[in-house]
Amino acid sequence: MPAARTPGRAPAVPRRPSRPRRVLRALEPLLWLGPALVLILAVVVWPVVEMIRTSLTDVSSTGLSLGFAGGRNYSDLFAEADLPGVLLRTLVWVVGVVAVTVVVSLGLAQLLNSRFPGRRLVRWALIVPWAASVLMTALIWRWMLNNFYGVVNRVLMDVGLLDAPVNWLAHPAQAFAAMMAVAVFVSVPFTTFVVLAGLQTIPAEVYEAARMDGAGPLRCYVAMTLPLLRPALLVGAIINVINVFNSFPVIWAMTRGGPGFSTDTTTTFMYKLAFDNQAVGESAAMAVVNFALILLLVLVYLRVVRWREEVR
Repeated sequence: MPAARTPGRAPAVPRRPSRPRRVLRALEPLLWLGPALVLILAVVVWPVVEMIRTSLTDVSSTGLSLGFAGGRNYSDLFAEADLPGVLLRTLVWVVGVVAVTVVVSLGLAQLLNSRFPGRRLVRWALIVPWAASVLMTALIWRWMLNNFYGVVNRVLMDVGLLDAPVNWLAHPAQAFAAMMAVAVFVSVPFTTFVVLAGLQTIPAEVYEAARMDGAGPLRCYVAMTLPLLRPALLVGAIINVINVFNSFPVIWAMTRGGPGFSTDTTTTFMYKLAFDNQAVGESAAMAVVNFALILLLVLVYLRVVRWREEVR
């Protein structure tokens, strides 16, 4: 039987928290998110704001702000005769290095995913170019390509492929190709391990089912492995685009963008504008353009990937 209700007493209504307590409860997640937000504001947002502000400021060669410059820094930048060549080389640099890196990493990851004697040793050896300083790696390759005492010329002459030493870094086309090879060399380890991690998440039952349906190794790789590797490839490609676009040590250590501006990309060109030409505002404008180009490349890549998924 239900309990008899006491005459004259209303049921108890839960008390609503006071307004200050509700505000404190709503702000409670900031205690956990606050440090990360402060770090993002200090490391990411504030430098971008300063970069844009500097690009709109007239800065003297001594670093003094002379007031608002409007769009003069951008007009001076786009009036540079070397800028079109720098932009074209940057596009070739990014697309070429990232494409070759992904292709080579796919093959290496497939090799390291299979079982063979010494596999662990090979995996450790692959980490070395990634763990080593990029600047030191570029300097070592510069020494190896030297026309007087470089080992590359010596080996090619010993096997009969060259009759005389070649100054690989003196000619723009050869120097640019050599720098792209070094950039691929230092980018492959990270991308290989990203793809290898993606390969190890694919269940073996997927391949067993495909083999039972009569699919061969090539068909399994194209129809099963590559689609399942799409998230890993997406992460590896985007990180490589950002890193290669902003790559400075390889180019600066090997050629300093020379001869002249013939092997410059936007990153080294920006450095020369600031420290060689003493055009800080123009260099900041180049940094803004560089930032916009990176975002554009990433968005185009994401759009292409999404379009392929919709087509399939």
